[in-house]
Amino acid sequence: MFARRTSLAILVLASLLTGCAGGQKEALRTDLVRFRGNPVTLEGEGVTVGSKAPDFRVVNSNMQDASLSDYRGKIVILNVVPSLDTSVCSKQTRTFNEKAAALGDDVAILTVSMDLPMAQKRWCAAHGIDRVKTFSDYKYHDFSRAFGLRIRESGLLARSVYVIDPEGVIRYEQIVPELTTEPDYDDVLAAVDQLRS
Repeated sequence: MFARRTSLAILVLASLLTGCAGGQKEALRTDLVRFRGNPVTLEGEGVTVGSKAPDFRVVNSNMQDASLSDYRGKIVILNVVPSLDTSVCSKQTRTFNEKAAALGDDVAILTVSMDLPMAQKRWCAAHGIDRVKTFSDYKYHDFSRAFGLRIRESGLLARSVYVIDPEGVIRYEQIVPELTTEPDYDDVLAAVDQLRS
């Protein structure tokens, strides 16, 4: 009897540790993003345009916690990149920094990556980034879980852009289908303009 209870306890514990208890399965998406033509797996269900943006905790370049709710009342462009130290991510963030000047103070551009905050700070200083705020998801992984953008194969974030209105509702989503290409900037800016009209 003791051996049977011990075996049952071990099975229950193993199920809990592997996430199999209660029939819960991790959502995996393999049809959205490719890296050099090869599909990659995004972990999580993602978000829906028209729904409330999930709040998340990230770390800024001064090693302080920050969250999306810190920007409530502003239009937020979430600029999501795998790593600032790659050419496409660098160009993407520099482009948004340039465009930020014309957008005004009612728009906040937040770049999120898995880069360490110190690396983000160094990169921003080297590239004169002064209008885009950088945040790291390395510590909590709140952002990647909430938005379903963690690439299983690399642990990095999928290249994407979101526009969130001042009330915190997602109004625009662009998950770039090929990681090695830039997003459609004009489409993002049109979504911002539409919120202002």
